[in-house]
Amino acid sequence: MAPMVHGLEVEYYGQVDFYYLDADDPATSDFQRDLGFRYQPEFYLLDAAGNVIQKWVGFVSADGFRSVFNQALGQ
Repeated sequence: MAPMVHGLEVEYYGQVDFYYLDADDPATSDFQRDLGFRYQPEFYLLDAAGNVIQKWVGFVSADGFRSVFNQALGQ
């Protein structure tokens, strides 16, 4: 899924910020706990205040992401 997500990062550059967390990185464990992270892959769309707008677990198509991104961006 990484190549598809990286492609979306390029497509939505300047509109959506992408951050990548390593499940095994203790430096992000507090953030992972706050999000309720349990499985890989998990994806979260957060608003500017850090509230979870959408959470995906497992495989998600590029169009599945685009639909939610565009809705959140008002497109």
